[in-house]
Amino acid sequence: MSRFPSVTGSQLIKALRKLGNCPWGFVTGFAITIFFIGSTFFTATADQKAARALRNKSFVSTPVAIFDEPWAMTFLPDGRLLVTEKAGRLLIVSQDGKKSGPISGVPAVDHGGQGGLGDVILHPFFSKNRLIYLSYAEAGGRDTRGAAVARARLALTPDGGGQLADFEIIWRQEPKVTGRGHFGHRLAFSPDGFLFITSSERQKFSPAQDMKQNLGKIIRLNDDGSVPAGNPFADRGGITKQIWTLGHRNLLGLAFDSKGRLWSHEMGPRGGDELNLIKRGENYGYPLVSNGDHYDGTPIPDHATRPEFMAPKISWTPVISPAGFIIYSGDMFPQWKNSGFIGGLSSQALIRVTFEGETAFEAERFNMGKRIREVEQGPDGAIWVLEDETGGKLLKLTPNP
Repeated sequence: MSRFPSVTGSQLIKALRKLGNCPWGFVTGFAITIFFIGSTFFTATADQKAARALRNKSFVSTPVAIFDEPWAMTFLPDGRLLVTEKAGRLLIVSQDGKKSGPISGVPAVDHGGQGGLGDVILHPFFSKNRLIYLSYAEAGGRDTRGAAVARARLALTPDGGGQLADFEIIWRQEPKVTGRGHFGHRLAFSPDGFLFITSSERQKFSPAQDMKQNLGKIIRLNDDGSVPAGNPFADRGGITKQIWTLGHRNLLGLAFDSKGRLWSHEMGPRGGDELNLIKRGENYGYPLVSNGDHYDGTPIPDHATRPEFMAPKISWTPVISPAGFIIYSGDMFPQWKNSGFIGGLSSQALIRVTFEGETAFEAERFNMGKRIREVEQGPDGAIWVLEDETGGKLLKLTPNP
């Protein structure tokens, strides 16, 4: 497998400037020369990409259903799926594509930009308590909004649909702020039953380092929304006691591996998407460090300049725009057991990563031709993906015969 890093002209210029004492014209010219040489080496032609896509086609992709801005999915014990649409619809979908009417009792969502109805997961003991968890963007006063997480009991109805009862909000982003980007609100239960929530920094930068706000953090809670005594900052009280890690940007994937380690990915700014190993109480550095720069071109110091912050295990430039994440544990693709699968939005790809202890590498990239929003593993080990945006398809991936 190739482990060459991705290279861009801006990265080369940035690196060469750090050498110091070089005239800018020389540095620019040298970087551009190297960039075009590097492009020949690292960038495949269209024909090469097509050939590689055929060689990498390790699966058959079968369209199952079409949705309006789908965002997340999870499987029910009976094999059907719960699928969220950003405008606020929660649907039950059979594996042959039959969709229920919208489940009743879903909260009003603030739909627009990156906001709306988000993640959906089951309680670890769903078969007994029927609890599901939803995340969504919630409106506040004065044109503000923030993510919220709620739980409710799902009652299935004879017509194939369902309704939510005993709805309660168990967590909110604080404070609510203006804008419609970077909610995060991905959800995952740990093997020992704690609820983890990704809370992105809402494009406001500095909250990621502010311990009096829960933006730019990963949160750990009990299943009822209360705060576990073992959280790293529990003794500080207030909102700070929720925090598990800090210094994050836009977290859109969260998964536990077979050893119980927590991994998360996040979108970088202009460059520097990240896959991180999440460790209790650590600071991941944003916005003080990043392997990308701000969109206006303002440099951000690289991770290597501040070793006190946790550095990513993989960093992507050009970006992949990661969304959705599983660590595969099925038998249908035995060669991929314990691999991670990440959906790519701007990259329009499904990215496979491999893990070696506490390190990780990109192993393969499958061209999907559409923005991939969500990835899940089915009960039989098939891999399911949701395309992004209006008309997004639900696809079932199975091995080539």
